[in-house]
Amino acid sequence: MTIRNLHHLFKPSSIALIGASRRPHTVGAVVARNLFAGGFDGPIMPVNPQERSIEGVLTYPDVASLPVVPDLAVICTPPSTVPELIRQLGERGTKAAVVITAGFAELGEAGKALQQQVLDAAKPHLLRVVGPNCLGVMAPGNGLNASFVHVPPLRGDIALLAQSGAVVTSVVDWATPRGIGFSHLVSLGGMADVDFGDLLDFMAQDGHTRAILLYVEAIAHARKFMSAARAAARSKPVIVIKAGRSDEAARAASSHTGSLAGADAIYDAAFRRAGMLRVGELSELFDAVETLATGVQIKGDRLAILTNGGGMGVLATDSLIEQGGRLAQLSPEAIAKLDNLLPPTWSHGNPINLLGDANGKRYADALAVLLEEKGCDAILVMNCPTAVADSGEAARAVIDTLRGKRFPVLANWLGEGAAVEARRLFAANRIPSYQTPDEAIRAFMHLVRYRRNQDELMEVPSTVPDQFVYDGVAARVPIEQALAEGRAWLSEYEAKQVLRAYGIPVVETVTAANPEEAEAAARRLAMPGRNSRLALKILSPDITHKSDLGGVALNLAPDEVRLEAEAMLARIRTAAPGTRIEGFTVQQMAHMPGAVELIVGMADDRLFGPVLVFGQGGTEVEVVQDKALALPPLNMNLAREMMARTRVHKLLQGYRHRPPADLTAIALTLNKVSQLVIDFPEIQELDINPLYAGADGVMALDARIRVAPPLEPGAARLAIRAYPKRLEQHVQIHDGREFLIRPIRPEDEPLIHDMIARTAIEDIRLRFFAPMRRLSRAMAARLTQIDYDREMALVAIAPDPAPPPAEGSDLRPGDEAIFGTVRITADPDNEKAEYAVLVRSDMKGKGLGYLLMTRILDYARTRGIREVFGEVLRENVTMLQMCRDLGFKQTDYPDDPGIVEVHYTFG
Repeated sequence: MTIRNLHHLFKPSSIALIGASRRPHTVGAVVARNLFAGGFDGPIMPVNPQERSIEGVLTYPDVASLPVVPDLAVICTPPSTVPELIRQLGERGTKAAVVITAGFAELGEAGKALQQQVLDAAKPHLLRVVGPNCLGVMAPGNGLNASFVHVPPLRGDIALLAQSGAVVTSVVDWATPRGIGFSHLVSLGGMADVDFGDLLDFMAQDGHTRAILLYVEAIAHARKFMSAARAAARSKPVIVIKAGRSDEAARAASSHTGSLAGADAIYDAAFRRAGMLRVGELSELFDAVETLATGVQIKGDRLAILTNGGGMGVLATDSLIEQGGRLAQLSPEAIAKLDNLLPPTWSHGNPINLLGDANGKRYADALAVLLEEKGCDAILVMNCPTAVADSGEAARAVIDTLRGKRFPVLANWLGEGAAVEARRLFAANRIPSYQTPDEAIRAFMHLVRYRRNQDELMEVPSTVPDQFVYDGVAARVPIEQALAEGRAWLSEYEAKQVLRAYGIPVVETVTAANPEEAEAAARRLAMPGRNSRLALKILSPDITHKSDLGGVALNLAPDEVRLEAEAMLARIRTAAPGTRIEGFTVQQMAHMPGAVELIVGMADDRLFGPVLVFGQGGTEVEVVQDKALALPPLNMNLAREMMARTRVHKLLQGYRHRPPADLTAIALTLNKVSQLVIDFPEIQELDINPLYAGADGVMALDARIRVAPPLEPGAARLAIRAYPKRLEQHVQIHDGREFLIRPIRPEDEPLIHDMIARTAIEDIRLRFFAPMRRLSRAMAARLTQIDYDREMALVAIAPDPAPPPAEGSDLRPGDEAIFGTVRITADPDNEKAEYAVLVRSDMKGKGLGYLLMTRILDYARTRGIREVFGEVLRENVTMLQMCRDLGFKQTDYPDDPGIVEVHYTFG
């Protein structure tokens, strides 16, 4: 379940408090006081057989005696009583309960069993449970305070969702004297039923919530969380703080990838992919909300600093560089303009030091120049109080200069008395301001990271195709052989077979059973015209890091291989007695001058499933710790972004005599590994280390793959559902034209623009209820960047011989085009889905629309959706007739006589 019945939790018409008490300092007494003092407009019914009244209200001895069915029940009784109370409440019709009581799963197996009894009692009645072991739930706008918080929260538009009740009380205590209010506060506790995914879905649709704050200790259901978080982050800021950054389990990992993919780093990758902003401290939560709420938007990380104090400018610069930002480089034109406006002793660079006597005009003149700088993404204006200049005058000059402008500007007026009025003026004009340089820079970097994460959420992939030719049958052979033999690790030779099947270049490798065969293999590999230097490696199912035991020898001549193989056997038998040795692998030394050693890998996380790793490789990979993590599936843009988050990315750009590496080949390799681990749930760990990357491409020198029988299908273990290739189908319409019907992909954005350009405005009006000639980038991204777990869009693709009508289009006659599209968007409960369909004007009346509708209805049926519905303009007689032919029922739209509601219910 997701948002079903959650409105009863936050907007109940009646409340029962079971375990209400008059005893001072008890949970039952504090919750009763908060409930009655919260201003709730409805009956609050205390339940306690030992008391006549509580807070001046008559009590009831049990659930059965309640005069009104409570929408919401708050339970503060001993844990053993909770399952039966939930059963009684469910039978009476209660739809939501907050179990404040502790003593469930946190106490071990007996507690888990008791918690399961609670869920079993609630499930038949669709009764939603928050907790157990929680502080409670608050919705100040509805007068609801079903908690034992010590200070009543103020009414506002921020939702706080936290696993820790102590965090909720601390935040409320901090926020109240500062006048910060909340739309909702929820302490999730044990998350037996209602979890982050449910609440993110609810808050995303809540019109009274402007921003969502999360305090996360652990996620229960990764895919539900990712789907809900991505949906919420598209509509409002979602800011998260994650507790627990250590990962003891990573120390015991068998592969380099496993040791690099720590739990906190995986959460970080998930938050980034969901478009959320992660912060490090509780105080940052509200700083980030206030910064994002001003509507300031930036395009990059280049900051110009304008200040009247050189020292403060230096402090701000240090903080900027430490946090990963960049100083904007002033153009010669800008410096020339500033030379004409500022005293000769100004800093002549960024930071721009206006000097201590800077008045309002000097601030305004310099700021006006910076507002025209194309190499500047944002401006930080700073002011230090002095006796020779008026801080208030400088603030007013900044505000006047920015009036009517949309350039991102932040302010930092230092001091107390002199700065108070300036900060008030900035707040009134929606200019974010901060008390210290570090706070201002931190806010700027919040904007930078938030913009990057939002771009990742809404990005449009590059034109390099994500699709590539691969041989899944060939890859499966060594994997199934290892499983049949009970082996966890593929041999290096087998691992390279798998990589080769997915189009990843590997160095030629042969196996040898003994030193004599190794010598013969070496002579074959060193034939004339080939590189004569060779690598020899031990082949053992018990050794994963061969070099650690002396199991790798490099740069051997062919006549050196036999003696080295014999010496290697002796070393291994001494270092690791009893180790199974199957022989050797012999391979050519890879010759890629100037190549950089990389690692590309995958680890299977218990919660998030496959996690991809990229970074600097080699034997010191764990020491260097230069890594970036990402969740599959990838595309080229996501792969490039992943690469850019590492230090080794700068080496890959080339320097001095070293040419740049082929970044496209590296990104494509990441995509190939992503597809491989999606296709094979048997793969538990994968290492390509080193992956040589140079100007001529990439080459995998060594590879490890660990396998195990899959616990669930490949698609089910992914935190983000991959492209469902199984839905691809070739079809033919009435006039004999053939189309490929397939799910929409992010790289279809140019084709969507082209389709709109080829469709008559009147047909677009009938589809979107408004005429338009083109889609905005945001809308096009929204139509193509879909969550396959919650929505589906099918497109009809075929080559189009006609030239594209859109100016500036990269499409050419004969390129593939979209001739029609249909989509359904399901509610979070997967109960109902809204459909939409559009066919290009030149394809109307040829049966393509009908075909697309039948395909999407078939898909909805397989997903278990119960009803597909839509809103159709009454004048759209063609669509209404098609709906009748397909079996849709039609009803009048209650609020608009020009609209007809259509419904298709699955039997």
